[in-house]
Amino acid sequence: MYEKLIEAVRSGDIDSTRRMLSEGADINSRDSEGATLLMLASHAGNLPMVQALIEAGADVNASDERGWTALMKSAYNAELNRGFADVAQALIDAGANVEVPISYGIRPLMLAAGYGETAVVETLLRAGADVMARNEGGLTALMMVKQKHYVDVINLLHEAERDAGVGEGSCTSKNEPGSKVVTFLKPAVKP
Repeated sequence: MYEKLIEAVRSGDIDSTRRMLSEGADINSRDSEGATLLMLASHAGNLPMVQALIEAGADVNASDERGWTALMKSAYNAELNRGFADVAQALIDAGANVEVPISYGIRPLMLAAGYGETAVVETLLRAGADVMARNEGGLTALMMVKQKHYVDVINLLHEAERDAGVGEGSCTSKNEPGSKVVTFLKPAVKP
């Protein structure tokens, strides 16, 4: 039943998945690479499957050997070249930890920002992801994304830093004398 369950989740067959789970299949089953059913559905961006697995009691904070969680898997899928904000929100609503890092201290916000996933970045920021968190190299999400020129993500992160009262977007940031500052902030719209 284990292999059939994994295949049902991968193919998006919710009815078969629910049936096997009702017959006693383990909701926290893992594939050969250590990914749970919820991780597989999250990585595929399959919101209905994610919701069904959460309803069935899947552990939203389970991680594989590399530290990847379902939330991290939803932040970006390299094969599909996209992230899934709706899936990330469902996981967060179910209690997923937005700060769990993978190797090198990379958090979901950093991963989503690094791939220009604006909607996922917005979702994570609304959920309270720490915009000033640093990876093991001392870089924040904003520092990491600036080299990639994802302007929408840069704007969001600047605004989040400013709103937190820290970082480059705040009044407390310091600049070297004589340095020129280029801001990526969107101008405020006056009513």
